Amino acid sequence: MNVLLLSVIVIVYMFIIGSLAFLAFRQTKNTTDYMIAGRSIHPYIMAISYGATFISTSAIVGFGGAASVFGMGILWLTFLNIFVGIFVAFVFLGKRTRMMGLNLNAHTFPEFLGNRFQSRSLQGMSGLVIFIAMPLYASVVLMGGAHFIAEVLQIDYNAALFFFTIIIAVYVIMGGLKGVMYTDAFQGSLMFIGMTILLIMTYSKLGGVIPAHERLTAMAPVAEQIFGAKGHTGWTSFPKFGSEYWLTLVTTIVLGVGIGVLAQPQLVVRFMTVKSNRELNRAVLVGGVFILMMTGVAFVVGALTNVYFYEHPAFQKISLLAVGKNVDNVIPLYISTAMPQWFTAIFMVTLLSAAMSTLSSQFHTMGTAAGRDVYEKWIGGKGNPVFITKTGILVAILLSLFLAWGLPLFFEGGTEIIARGTAIFFGLCAAAFLPMFVGALYSKKITRTAALAGFWAGFGSSFFWLFFVHIKESQSLLICKALFGVDSLGQNTFWAYVDPLIIGLPLSVLVTLAVNRFGKPLPKDHVAMCFKEIEKS
Repeated sequence: MNVLLLSVIVIVYMFIIGSLAFLAFRQTKNTTDYMIAGRSIHPYIMAISYGATFISTSAIVGFGGAASVFGMGILWLTFLNIFVGIFVAFVFLGKRTRMMGLNLNAHTFPEFLGNRFQSRSLQGMSGLVIFIAMPLYASVVLMGGAHFIAEVLQIDYNAALFFFTIIIAVYVIMGGLKGVMYTDAFQGSLMFIGMTILLIMTYSKLGGVIPAHERLTAMAPVAEQIFGAKGHTGWTSFPKFGSEYWLTLVTTIVLGVGIGVLAQPQLVVRFMTVKSNRELNRAVLVGGVFILMMTGVAFVVGALTNVYFYEHPAFQKISLLAVGKNVDNVIPLYISTAMPQWFTAIFMVTLLSAAMSTLSSQFHTMGTAAGRDVYEKWIGGKGNPVFITKTGILVAILLSLFLAWGLPLFFEGGTEIIARGTAIFFGLCAAAFLPMFVGALYSKKITRTAALAGFWAGFGSSFFWLFFVHIKESQSLLICKALFGVDSLGQNTFWAYVDPLIIGLPLSVLVTLAVNRFGKPLPKDHVAMCFKEIEKS
């Protein structure tokens, strides 16, 4: 690695990030500015910020590595990311969220839910779930960035993790959501350029688009020999229906993340930062193209790394074996060995951008959840709201840093920690929040009791499934083993590989609908205020 080249690129990058954060700091005058960017963000900035928050090192490093195992079938996640995560989210949820959030004077996702259902306890509990669960997601994003930095610079992982976290912490705490979104837009633009170059150079190295895919298809017998018992049929075909790999790919990776995006607190709040529905309409195309390039390129390149490593004289192994069965190292190793030094330096900044854009939003969301939703609104604590939020952000950063340090020690290599951590949080949010969120936007009759019941049904069932049934987590957590003597209550059945989302989300919907028949309706004047101007749009 050319240290001088890398140093110059990183210094210029950090100077721009610092300048944008300072600009946001100068423009942040009140709580609304700090928490929802003054409701006046440009549609391009909003779209790229949404996409850059959505796509992180967990998508590029974690899911790119997962693609090296599961193959091109993971591209179905790209389809859901665009259709559900952009089109459905912006057109069917975003517009109503923006208008209802304004009617309710909501500054956070939990506050939106709490004000909609006139329940401080719902706001507080939602904020608490976010503050407790989101550090898992933030920690795996930190891990993705730190893994790449450590691989490229050949330094200790813990040192890379520590300094990487400090850099992000400074500008998130200083600039609020404006600082987050300004830097997101810049970082997202760099990500788009970096991923475009990566795709072109990968196909060039492998002889072109068609030859590269033909060579990967021809490796199907290798995949079947190594992974055939789990249902693998090759990197350009789908796993056998109902097999372990099919269940993991479909229920955890594709559906878990593809549907879970609709109830991501750090993404929902983006809809409340623009001043009109016109901005959301203009943001759909930008967001869709951005997501296509980010996830599509990562997944295609991840699968094609098998061709590179298998044919390379120094490896002569598939990607998973080339990295010692730790899939989170596939993309970092591929970049550092297959690409020229100048591109490695540029791609390092691309991954830094991916990680920092997502982490800044996560830290801001966790801080507002702890400071505003739990401390200020639920407990009734007093003090400066911005200072309290900044304190919450600092605590969230420390929790995430601790998990990013501890998870690699707790889970054995090869367990796809980054991809799994992302899927767990996305699925948990969908099961806990999605039914009442959609009900809040579209139903005038949904009750506070139904919202709370659905929330607890989705959250509780998801946690039970994680700890006692889904073997990828229950085996590592050891609680099921200690209590029942087995790694999973569904051991030796297909249930052990069914993601918690498949259980938690339908149950949450059913409980919400059932309990809604008996709950007390909300006051008509409150409901009318919530839907003011919405039905006319």
